[in-house]
Amino acid sequence: MSPEPKKRVLFVCIGNSCRSQMAEAFARVYGSDCMTPASAGVAPARSIARDTARAMAAKHIEMEGQFPKALKYLGRAQFDLVINMTGSFLKEPIATAHVVDWDIPDPIGMDYADHCAIRDSIERRVMTLILELRKPAAPKFKGQGSGRLPL
Repeated sequence: MSPEPKKRVLFVCIGNSCRSQMAEAFARVYGSDCMTPASAGVAPARSIARDTARAMAAKHIEMEGQFPKALKYLGRAQFDLVINMTGSFLKEPIATAHVVDWDIPDPIGMDYADHCAIRDSIERRVMTLILELRKPAAPKFKGQGSGRLPL
């Protein structure tokens, strides 16, 4: 039996400066065996927020190579799952991906302690997602779909 292919997961927030960047970084560090993560924003900022980088560094997670990008930057990339943290409906279609909404406040403009609390919430959710993706898929039977959908 061959191993399950990695799921392509896209984390989306507004500026791609805080929440989705944190989620992508946690997913890269903790879940590289089961997913290929990416992140984007509906209105990308110019840079990752300083407190985001600082909060992640406090967890010994560097964000080298990550930068804010628009959904259209991803081109025709296909995703199995989109985690929407924008707080609203995603207007841009993301092909046939399954979309899951995570209600997480935007820490931009908040103090560092709030930034860290949001970071910790995102870390817990990413870890839950990773555990779900690591579960073996349900057996496939003739006429049955492709098994379970994560979360």
